[in-house]
Amino acid sequence: MHRLLHPTKMNGLLGVMVVAGLLAGALLEPAAGQNCGCAADLCCSQYGYCGTGEDYCGKGCQEGPCTGQSPPSAGNGVSVSDIVTQAFFDGIIGQAAGSCAGKSFYSRATFLEATDSYGLFGREGSVDDSKREIAAFFAHVTHETGHFCYIEEIDGASKDYCDETNTQYPCVAGKGYYGRGPIQLSWNFNYGPAGNSIGFDGLNNPDLVANDPLISFKTALWFWMNNCHSAIVSGKGFGETIRAINGALECDGANPDTVNARVGYFKDYCNQLGVDPGANLYC
Repeated sequence: MHRLLHPTKMNGLLGVMVVAGLLAGALLEPAAGQNCGCAADLCCSQYGYCGTGEDYCGKGCQEGPCTGQSPPSAGNGVSVSDIVTQAFFDGIIGQAAGSCAGKSFYSRATFLEATDSYGLFGREGSVDDSKREIAAFFAHVTHETGHFCYIEEIDGASKDYCDETNTQYPCVAGKGYYGRGPIQLSWNFNYGPAGNSIGFDGLNNPDLVANDPLISFKTALWFWMNNCHSAIVSGKGFGETIRAINGALECDGANPDTVNARVGYFKDYCNQLGVDPGANLYC
């Protein structure tokens, strides 16, 4: 079972500088936990950050003096738990061997608890958009973890995922930022802001992503909402989510087998959820 570089694995090692810069620029907002708890005069943005102005108080604002649309908790009225049934979840994790560490780590209940902190996940756009997003998320999770078998990247501890040029989220000596969790969070420039947003020290304690199931699912949803969510609800297609997750390592002919595997899972889950997978499936 392979375990690729990940997250803004977007362009793998080739794109570290570009990706780090993009992430740093996007995440300069003052961070609060995803449940927010902002001061009364601050808005909680759709991604769980406290602040003022259109980026925080406009579209997707969750609480505070919001000026945009209704809070995402209302969304389009879709219930994620009604779509991700126990049977759907078991159909994935049930394919993992009994010896897999993930069998006793990942659960539907913990996934649903994590979605409470991400009001727009599976709840924006049309009902079909919601189903496609959920299918897309689980397609990538299935591929990244081997049907919820793996919690950590195979041989990840032997690999160097430290971008020393990133001074905003500097690596801590002795800590490894290899893939962990449902979407295999990787690199210091992902662990740092993910931890700030969720409420744990991602740079000093990256192992928490492999030890705490709720934090693990939250890191996957954090990455998803910041990098993949808009591709589905804007109609760009599943292929754009592959590009966001593994970029040059898989797209544009770099690794068609893994792209085909991801697309295969996506089509399967769309079929199970009764929704057309749409266009632009490949990257």
